Amino acid sequence: MTEETPGFDEQQQAQQSQQQPPQQPDVPSGATSDDAEPKAASPSPEEGAAPAGDAAQLAALTAQLDQVRTALNERTADLQRLQAEFQNYRRRVERDRVAVKEIAVANLLTELLPVLDDIGRAREHGELVGGFKSVGESLETVAAKLGLQQFGKEGEPFDPTIHEALMHSYAPDVTETTCVAILQPGYRIGERTIRPARVAVAEPQPGAQTVKPADETGAADATKAAEQAEDKENGGPEEG
Repeated sequence: MTEETPGFDEQQQAQQSQQQPPQQPDVPSGATSDDAEPKAASPSPEEGAAPAGDAAQLAALTAQLDQVRTALNERTADLQRLQAEFQNYRRRVERDRVAVKEIAVANLLTELLPVLDDIGRAREHGELVGGFKSVGESLETVAAKLGLQQFGKEGEPFDPTIHEALMHSYAPDVTETTCVAILQPGYRIGERTIRPARVAVAEPQPGAQTVKPADETGAADATKAAEQAEDKENGGPEEG
């Protein structure tokens, strides 16, 4: 009897197992080999809907941004309009304030004009002396600081916009309607006349301007005729 080498069967079994091909998994009857292979993972509905959801969200954000920009432009236009209205209001208030001040000053000075007339007459008659003179000059200084200006002088042309003629006469030494006497001086504040100057006016005498040129022409003709006659007597050339 031969003795078996220990481990020999085990070595043969290991060699046979290495030479045998790998066993295929059991396939049910009626099924193909393709069914046995694992199917590739198909995209889920959530993955396909993801890009569409992002586009919708982006469109919604864009619409909101447009709305915000529109609202910002409207609020900016409203602010600019309110600022312009406020500037106009400030200018109107300032203009009204100046106008009210000028009217108040004009009304005050208009009430003081008779007093200033009395001071002027007292000065003309030499009665503005002593303490009355100081008071009168102080009042005239204050009125001048408030913008009161006196106008009206003898010899200036008559202007119906600033003069009021109370007396009328004719004078041979004037060539146009002239103020020959200031009965009451006029007063103005800036360009505003608060009282016209009351004056006596004189006009040129009717026909004085037409007679004078005729006399001068006749005298010139007479002088020329005398010179021509003298030339003839002296034998000089006659003028044609």
